[in-house]
Amino acid sequence: MEKRYTVPFDRKTAAGLKAGDCVLLTGTIYTARDAAHKRMQEALDRGEALPFDIRGNIIYYMGPSPAKEGQPIGSAGPTTASRMDKYTPALLDLGLGGMIGKGKRSDAVKEAVIRNGAVYFAAVGGAGALLSRSILRSEIIAYEDLGTEAIRKLTIRDFPAIVVMDSRGNDLYKTALEQYRRE
Repeated sequence: MEKRYTVPFDRKTAAGLKAGDCVLLTGTIYTARDAAHKRMQEALDRGEALPFDIRGNIIYYMGPSPAKEGQPIGSAGPTTASRMDKYTPALLDLGLGGMIGKGKRSDAVKEAVIRNGAVYFAAVGGAGALLSRSILRSEIIAYEDLGTEAIRKLTIRDFPAIVVMDSRGNDLYKTALEQYRRE
């Protein structure tokens, strides 16, 4: 059964999510990939503010293809989350509520997820055209020169995702593998 959540959300909501939950997210999320994460870290190193209020928000690791006429965005599939792992603990410590991507995360990210009561969602790789149907609006808000890696503010409705790592550190990638090995 899918559960519906409005994003951004607070720690109490995150605490109610469990690894393996299928969810539909509605509200506002932000996109950022490798180059944007590097720029955000450089801004933090200089003592500057980030381009959006990160507290409670979700970053979707995605760089869309060009939008067709009349569409807010092109194909919008997830990218491999581990590429952002060196930047993620610091963002979680600043209040990032969650991330959407694909693939495993490092132990440092897991520790930061637990420490901050955050959550990591997976979106289905290879389903970018279908996922884009849940994106109602897309607006570049920072680093436009990065092209597809610019930071975007997305308005989403019923965006499908799976809780891969919950706020207690339960990791679906590990538990599913263990269950498979037992069967």
